[in-house]
Amino acid sequence: MSAPKITVIGTGYLGATHAICMAVLGFDVLGVDVAQDKVDRLNAGQVPFFEPGLPELLVKALESGKLRFTTDYAEAGAFGDVHFVCVGTPQLAGSNAADLRYVESAVTALAPHLDRRVLVVGKSTVPVGTAGRLTGLLRALAPAGEQVELAWNPEFLREGFAVEDTLRPDRLVFGVESQWAQDQLHTVFAPIIEQGSPVVITDLSTAELVKVAANSFLATKISYINAMAEVCEATGADVHQLAEALSYDSRIGGRFLRPGLGFGGGCLPKDIRAFAHRAEELGVGQAVAFLHEVDAINRRRRSRTVDLVRELAGGSLRGARIAALGAAFKPDSDDIRDAPALDVARMLQEGGAKVRVYDPEALENARRAYPNLEYAHSTLEAARDADVVVLLTEWTEFREIDPAALGDVVAQRKVVDGRHALDPVAYRAAGWEYRALGRP
Repeated sequence: MSAPKITVIGTGYLGATHAICMAVLGFDVLGVDVAQDKVDRLNAGQVPFFEPGLPELLVKALESGKLRFTTDYAEAGAFGDVHFVCVGTPQLAGSNAADLRYVESAVTALAPHLDRRVLVVGKSTVPVGTAGRLTGLLRALAPAGEQVELAWNPEFLREGFAVEDTLRPDRLVFGVESQWAQDQLHTVFAPIIEQGSPVVITDLSTAELVKVAANSFLATKISYINAMAEVCEATGADVHQLAEALSYDSRIGGRFLRPGLGFGGGCLPKDIRAFAHRAEELGVGQAVAFLHEVDAINRRRRSRTVDLVRELAGGSLRGARIAALGAAFKPDSDDIRDAPALDVARMLQEGGAKVRVYDPEALENARRAYPNLEYAHSTLEAARDADVVVLLTEWTEFREIDPAALGDVVAQRKVVDGRHALDPVAYRAAGWEYRALGRP
């Protein structure tokens, strides 16, 4: 089978990464987005978000002539043999449900230009049953009608590791309804499959469920150890030691068994809420009712972190000078969607504290979302004259800073380690009062 031409609808985090990596693998790729400024930046070799390694690959792909970007759906329809839908599915305002307007708009805009046999592949995270509905929509609007097929290929990208996860995924899931669709996907992903990535062939509904089921499991594991942290706080036990002991059990393992401030970002929080909402619509809400408590445990870690800062500040936040280290929801990212770090900074400020925030990559996004917070340009600037330093995102530069050097600029050597990322022995040896969630 000859190499198909690929379009990628949506050039946000998922779409831009997928388009760039497919072009680097040797395919002719056309990225499509409704935002002209985003298309212009990508065509100029500028990635509109922070992701290690991706800017270099974008330049390589553009120089090869294998990649370009457009806002023209008619051009996309004429160009592509396989069309990947990579638009966002945020949480619907005022509801736990997923907002599918962008997925529906992408399909509606593309379909009238599909006049031959092509494959449309969803990668967006959607509620189970969406693919079946979109199949009907595609065939009703496309001139090629029944010749247009829909498949689902969920993504499993980790921000900060997106290039690795795209080029060397731990698995590929193909939700298909025909051998032809399966063959098309095998051809598109042949360079990756040849490296040994396993392929799981499923129906459409199972493929839709894989991503939300995986995220729900990860969220549950993270919230479980944080629930244990609450018990440790009440008993004087050490959750870090508890997690280490549990990690040696081969049935449990240590990955995602890290206590701390909890999860955030554009995936786990909204995905588990949308999953629970969809299960309730299907009449099986009780089966995943535990996800509501998973969400609640995760939210409580933010308020508990504020409590720790308040305790170190002498019982009141009023007038306390707080250095907040971190804004992104995780290191190696500038993504602030549902970021625990900024939520804690906001709550500290609302409690009367004078908060100064620093993050290596997310400051610009943070300023737009939280213009009332004060921002610094370095760790030491943020910490200068601080009464309490609170670590909220575990960037390497925060983990590796010398406790003595940090102590030279603060007003009081008091630190809350919201991510269990600092060395408590080193900090205490340098005269710091060290506190962390779930630790004595």
